[in-house]
Amino acid sequence: MLPALIDPVIDAVRNRLGAALAAGVAGDDGDAKRQRIHASPGPRWFAEDAAIRRVHGDASMFVGGIRTLLLQTLHPLAMAGVAEHSHYRSDPFGRLQRTGEFLATTTFGTAADAERAVARVRGVHRRVVGTSPAGRPYAASDPHLLEWVHITEVDSFLRAHQRHGSRPLDATGCDSYVQQVGQVAERLGVVDPPQSVAEVDERLTAFRPELEGTAQARAAARFVMFQPPVPVAARPGYGVLAAAAVAMLPWWARWPLRLPYLPLSEATVVRAGGQAVTSALRWAMTSPTTP
Repeated sequence: MLPALIDPVIDAVRNRLGAALAAGVAGDDGDAKRQRIHASPGPRWFAEDAAIRRVHGDASMFVGGIRTLLLQTLHPLAMAGVAEHSHYRSDPFGRLQRTGEFLATTTFGTAADAERAVARVRGVHRRVVGTSPAGRPYAASDPHLLEWVHITEVDSFLRAHQRHGSRPLDATGCDSYVQQVGQVAERLGVVDPPQSVAEVDERLTAFRPELEGTAQARAAARFVMFQPPVPVAARPGYGVLAAAAVAMLPWWARWPLRLPYLPLSEATVVRAGGQAVTSALRWAMTSPTTP
């Protein structure tokens, strides 16, 4: 008798949380977008059992996304483009929703929709040009900057999945993920994207002489860590996700952004907290009914 009374309450809570997540990540029309992306007939770029689908369909992407944002700020030209063109402070949800829709469309959508999504992003990139505070010109369509954005995303999403995902990949699966995401990156303009985890590590190391903790980078990191675009009630959970993201940053990325390094707590409390929150998000994302 008791489960019969409790189960509807639990389902209602899960539906409400799932709807809130969908609205934040995909917008008010998130259900319609999800239906179009997943249910539209037609060939896809990736098979149902592809590694990219396993990674991009898991709640660990929330942790990986925060880590990506923090890591990307360290390239002064990429950061200048974000600061001057993305409106990440005034419209953080808009940027999040556009990024989420692009990832979902290219991973799960039809090939035709994925091609259109890539064309839209390339069009935006052509318009993002300017000069950094240090007087250096930048262009979002620059293959070198595109490579930086790409490898930070690959590295972050994969590391988050391996630590907090429900079904971590084996070594072959990890390399497959790198290769599959590289197919999308090539269409966006990345030249010779990495084809293995080892190559991603090599590319990150090669970029290190170009990285620095500029004032723009530290301001963006403070915004991501302490001024998240989430409701007040969700701040504690977000704080756990942010701490989990910082715990996966390489040591050389911490000090330039003035982020702490607490190895003992990161290996215990922070890791356990990250697992708990991503599990809760995964539970909410698999809502059994529509509210």
